Amino acid sequence: MSESHPDPDPRRTPGLEGGDGGSSVPPGETPPGESSTPAGAPDQNANTPSGWGPAPMIALLVLVVLIAAFFLAYAVAL
Repeated sequence: MSESHPDPDPRRTPGLEGGDGGSSVPPGETPPGESSTPAGAPDQNANTPSGWGPAPMIALLVLVVLIAAFFLAYAVAL
């Protein structure tokens, strides 16, 4: 790991043009730009939840009533 890697010499690096006082990549050497991300995203309106269904709400309500009844019975028994 003690081996050093100096910067490549721009005069010997293939695909670089020496213009404007520096090295630049000529057209066609780089891939085209990517398209926008939202163009490939699915329609979000199709997956929006409309809220809790009746079954989970009823189950939650029954659980709350049972817990409240337990604590009420415990308080009366004291």
